[in-house]
Amino acid sequence: MTAETTTAVAPGAVGPVREKDRIHNLDMLRGWAILGILAVNAMAFAWPVELMMAEAPPPGDLSRADVIGLWVTDVFFSDKMRTLFTMLFGVSVFLVGGERSDEVRGKVLVRRLLWLGLFGALHGALLWYGDILLHYAYCGLLLMLMRSWSARRLLWVGGLITLLWGVVATLGYWAMGNLPPEFAEQMAAGRPTATPESIAATVELYRSGWPAGLIENLKHWALFQLMISPFLIPITVPLMMLGLGLFKSGYLSGKAPMWTYLLVLLAGGANLVLFAVWGWQEAMAGEGADPTGGLADAAGGMAPLITLFYATLLILMVRFGLKPLTRIFVPVGRMAFTNYLTQTLIMVTLYYAPWGLMWFGTHSPVEMWQVVGAVWIAQLIWSPLWLSVFQMGPLEWLWRCLTYGRMVPIRRAAAA
Repeated sequence: MTAETTTAVAPGAVGPVREKDRIHNLDMLRGWAILGILAVNAMAFAWPVELMMAEAPPPGDLSRADVIGLWVTDVFFSDKMRTLFTMLFGVSVFLVGGERSDEVRGKVLVRRLLWLGLFGALHGALLWYGDILLHYAYCGLLLMLMRSWSARRLLWVGGLITLLWGVVATLGYWAMGNLPPEFAEQMAAGRPTATPESIAATVELYRSGWPAGLIENLKHWALFQLMISPFLIPITVPLMMLGLGLFKSGYLSGKAPMWTYLLVLLAGGANLVLFAVWGWQEAMAGEGADPTGGLADAAGGMAPLITLFYATLLILMVRFGLKPLTRIFVPVGRMAFTNYLTQTLIMVTLYYAPWGLMWFGTHSPVEMWQVVGAVWIAQLIWSPLWLSVFQMGPLEWLWRCLTYGRMVPIRRAAAA
């Protein structure tokens, strides 16, 4: 969902956001998140879902570069980009819907979220099981009930619940790394497995084209929606609340007290450094070995803290006059909906669509990083080129037309 300011649509009025009302920081952060999300999702496009469930690397002998590629994804991107995009989605719910007392904008928001849910359902069922849009749509409908809360209340409730989940994850990871041998064996036996035979069978199925690959994707999408997505609601909605609280408090616009930014930089930066160091030690020790005694995994439990570190770093760059360095992400963020779905179209075409290259199950981690880098470059180039002619991305335009029930302008007005 793209950013719209509270002044973009006056209370009681209905209309698309004006470009002069765009919020640089939100588009910047959203662009960074969209690019980072692809780094995390790449393996899910390129390899069977069994590997995702078992948290296992692709089969075969991994080179040192492959190990480093997995380490970079795990430490710097996994869970951090989804967390950031989720928080920003919470902001957009308020910017589109306004206060709960504004019934007109509230109805616009409901229509917007319902259309998003339909886009997400089609995206997940027909193209890629890992879609998050449908989940965001119904979580956004829940957040609507809290969008008029004060910044303090949103921060306390959303922040404390998010912190609680982080503590649970951190202690859980550490405990898993320090189980007595007999309990560790029992836990390992109960985990999802990805055998060479099952991986080979799924790879062959996807590469056989449609309808077999389409049916397999549909099965995994249905499983995600029924068995996993509902249990993520207590995680997603508090993150949206936290993001909205940070926006209302002025934190995301760079107007919060400097000590708050420094505190987040210190805490988040320390967490990132420890995760990187311990994660590196675990990666270099080889598969199945953990010289850190569970600390490597435990350090990843507080992903939202690292997310806030990234966001704070970019916000302070803008605050201290380095805004030109952050503008590279803004066009990507303004076309976040288009770029997210374009990533799917590109990856599906490369890996398992019948009209594509059928690379599914063939790429090592370092080769997937090459693909990710190429897509990043393409989106960093094409987003500003498109926006030099049009006011918004093509899918943003379609979404907006459906939301308002009429055609809205897409081309930029000619200069006087």
